Amino acid sequence: MTITEERQNLYFDLIDQLLSCPNGQEPEILETHPELLDAGFIQTILQVAAVFAHQGNDEGAKFLIHVARELSKQLGLYPEIPEVPAKE
Repeated sequence: MTITEERQNLYFDLIDQLLSCPNGQEPEILETHPELLDAGFIQTILQVAAVFAHQGNDEGAKFLIHVARELSKQLGLYPEIPEVPAKE
């Protein structure tokens, strides 16, 4: 999937909003932009998180990875791994 430059910029703007919003308001921000919540957005979040990690911004990277994981679950892109019953 090719992401247009315009869409990429919208993703970056949304990531900036998530990073600068008060703690706990992230779901509200995401709900106001349902058109951007897709696999491309998650990929972009992870790319920004990787840059943060390389720059030593571990807190920012962990936050973004958490957001990406939760969004992936909500969008059905991160399948829940069923627990394997213990063999008796």
